[in-house]
Amino acid sequence: MSIDSYTFIFVFLPITLLGYYSIRRFGYQRLSMAWLVVASVVFYGWFNPVYLGLILGSVVFNYVLGGTISKRAGAGPPKAGALLALAIAVNLVLLGYFKYANFFVDNMNAILASDFNLQRIILPLAISFFTMQQIAYLVDSYRGQIAEHDLLKYSLLVTFFPKLLAGPIVRYNEMFPQEAKDRNTWCKRDDIVIGLSILFIGLFKKVVLADGVAPYADDVFNLAAANAAPPLINAWIGALGYTLQLYFDFSAYSDMAIGMGLMLGFRMPLNFWSPYKAVDVTDFWRRWHITLSRFLRDYVYIPLGGNRKGSLRRNVNLMVTMLVAGIWHGAGWTFVIWGLMHGLYLVMSHMWRALQQSLHWDMDRSPRLLIVMSVLTTFVAVAVAWVFFRAESVEAAVVMIKGMVGLNGVVGSGWYIDRIGLIWICLLLVICWFAPNSQEFMANYRTTFDAFGGRPVTTRNRWLRWSSTPVGATIVAGMTALAILGMSKASPFIYFQF
Repeated sequence: MSIDSYTFIFVFLPITLLGYYSIRRFGYQRLSMAWLVVASVVFYGWFNPVYLGLILGSVVFNYVLGGTISKRAGAGPPKAGALLALAIAVNLVLLGYFKYANFFVDNMNAILASDFNLQRIILPLAISFFTMQQIAYLVDSYRGQIAEHDLLKYSLLVTFFPKLLAGPIVRYNEMFPQEAKDRNTWCKRDDIVIGLSILFIGLFKKVVLADGVAPYADDVFNLAAANAAPPLINAWIGALGYTLQLYFDFSAYSDMAIGMGLMLGFRMPLNFWSPYKAVDVTDFWRRWHITLSRFLRDYVYIPLGGNRKGSLRRNVNLMVTMLVAGIWHGAGWTFVIWGLMHGLYLVMSHMWRALQQSLHWDMDRSPRLLIVMSVLTTFVAVAVAWVFFRAESVEAAVVMIKGMVGLNGVVGSGWYIDRIGLIWICLLLVICWFAPNSQEFMANYRTTFDAFGGRPVTTRNRWLRWSSTPVGATIVAGMTALAILGMSKASPFIYFQF
């Protein structure tokens, strides 16, 4: 069940909200949580009921191991550490089987010239996200950061449908202090109104903006996959089209998750903050999929040693961390290359920042032109990496890159430059760089919390902030109408496949 479908918006979500707040009204707090777990399980099983046993079994296994690890941590690290390693290994083996087994077999066949055939495995929905969610729970249990272990709350943490498919990745202690508050009321008007507004802003981004520019990217990438060499202009239309499609697609999902969570009384962590305004790739990863960046930092980069053992070791740790990020995103050499590219970008970013410090150069006080150049350079570097992220194969990505640097000519016979596509790209770039993001737009209301810290949700112009006035309602109503009209042609969210 896609969250941009009529079934979800007009059937599943209203029933879930009505049931949840009806139970709440009579003071049954835990029963209302159980209702959300059941609703989330139904939501997950809608895709493929066969995998319900997988996610439910995974929840029980990790809950039991998490509680056991927490108890044994007081008896000494060796006992708890061994159990933690076992639990993480089980999760990774499960993820590896479903997500990477076919990739491994295909590569072994290519190397050994064998023809071993492994039956195609259907990837369970959201397995990457709920695996990361549960590894975080296990590690936090080992570190003594979880005060209680409650199966019902843990089940809701993992299965909660607003964030189940593509994040944000929420920690146990971030979600359930909210639940401890008194919510034995019918519903809170502000939670519903603001949450619904953010939900439809996100839906507008997905159905109108992301899906609107997608065909111009798909046309070029599909031709590149067929080994048709795109000339310079067409290659950049394809690359920028996908760069913007992915931006608005994931921004839309992040907004919708925040909106749905708020409607149910939960504030989600900020997960997307105008990443194409980043001045370098370090800044980019503090803005793009923020909770994934936090997971990689806290559970991969820092355990590897972080920056505590010198610049050389730090650079190695950055490369390894981003390699993990690339492999996590997908089973293919294109994702490996994408991860390594971002690892290299981060190494270069740290070197650039070190140079700035040695020169006592404050980037925030640099001339406006230099900041603009930094933003454009970062954007182009990220867009080039997205080519590998999107391409069907390494060969198709190379064909695209050759076109982007002009090796296939500026224009080519048989290639038509779609002016509508160029208009779409220019319009969306203006929105990315000059319009307030959703949280700035909703800055009059506390809709999220910042998982990284140090990011004030403000806008310079107060008139750009939304409020629940007739004018504000008209703006959201217009977005809603356009989104609903386009929902029949909506495509799946890109991050659903990870």
